[in-house]
Amino acid sequence: MSNIALSLTINDERIVRESIDGDMWLNDFLRNELGLTGTKFCCGIAVCRVCTVAAARVPGALPEPLRTCTTPLRAANGKIITTVEGLSKNGELHPLQHAFLKNFSFQCGYSAPGFLMAAYCLLDRLQRSPIPKGAVDAAIEDAVGQHICRCSGYVRYHRAIREVILETPGLAT
Repeated sequence: MSNIALSLTINDERIVRESIDGDMWLNDFLRNELGLTGTKFCCGIAVCRVCTVAAARVPGALPEPLRTCTTPLRAANGKIITTVEGLSKNGELHPLQHAFLKNFSFQCGYSAPGFLMAAYCLLDRLQRSPIPKGAVDAAIEDAVGQHICRCSGYVRYHRAIREVILETPGLAT
């Protein structure tokens, strides 16, 4: 065990621990220490991407998907992290969450948080750098194509993400 001083932001809340095991997986910290159980644990080797959250280095930076099952706390130290619980604001679901519900994208729901967070990162990227409408399907495939869904709901996930991109002004031209 190698303790570190931890300081990071999770869902707009500053988290500080004077001494914590820096080798603890971020997934364990989120679920067991903070009670943020929306981020799931599945394969444990970062292949399925079920455990994905969005992470940025500094405020305003482009968030990138981060797989929490193989990320030690020491690697997350100082980052700004958004989990699936942080998508809704003031009790209002994020447009992606609405689209997932509308398209019944979640089925069992186990892999849905990972898909949501990867799609959230994609939307942020498109807000900064829109793409042609003809490139939307390829961008979605690039963002979530390696995610594994136990219920094989891939078509519904894709449909929901596509709907949000095409209905949000300025993401696809």
